[in-house]
Amino acid sequence: MNKPIIIAIDGVSGSGKSTMARTLAAKYNFMYVDTGAMYRAVTYYAIEKKYLTEETLLKSQLIEDLDKIDICFGKDGHTLLNGVDVEDKIRGIEVSQGVSKIATIAEVRSAMVDQQRKMSHSHSVVMDGRDIGTTVFPNADIKLYVTSSPEVRARRRHAELMAKGEVVDYDTILKNITERDYIDSSREVSPLVKAADAIEIDNSSMSIDEQNALLNSIIEKHLS
Repeated sequence: MNKPIIIAIDGVSGSGKSTMARTLAAKYNFMYVDTGAMYRAVTYYAIEKKYLTEETLLKSQLIEDLDKIDICFGKDGHTLLNGVDVEDKIRGIEVSQGVSKIATIAEVRSAMVDQQRKMSHSHSVVMDGRDIGTTVFPNADIKLYVTSSPEVRARRRHAELMAKGEVVDYDTILKNITERDYIDSSREVSPLVKAADAIEIDNSSMSIDEQNALLNSIIEKHLS
């Protein structure tokens, strides 16, 4: 491989982008970067610092702290915030409800994009998020856009959280997903849009095996 390859996977919240990216990274021995987890980690940081509550967002304080926030990923794929594993903490409903507020802050996005680009300098990467193929890596070698219906995504998320022992309401999750779709697609800074040259995958009715087969065919075609 003469130069690092970049695979950009964008799409709606809860569409399985992260699972897809992890599968590809493991198969081809690429670095996996979960950009959504990075914004979740910043959100968790803001909650812990009391910068983000149900009533308030202390935006200027968070922006001042951005140079103190370092996010990377362990060998197990877990998200590390300033060296501490926060993987479980960033997946709860409180962070899910706050992350879109944090992700709309231009300074936060700029800081995260800088970190994301640095990760690709010496490694082939699979990166998933909302604006990877449009903003972070507009010249990515392969661009995928993943979608599925809000109801399907809510059912998947509900089952995932229940399996972890969290008592959550399906309607609350569906409302959260619908709101995130609107915020992500309508924000002024790097909104969620399908890149013109992205391959769209609607996995609403796909099995994991069907999805993996499609992914492998796309990647193998490019690599060959």
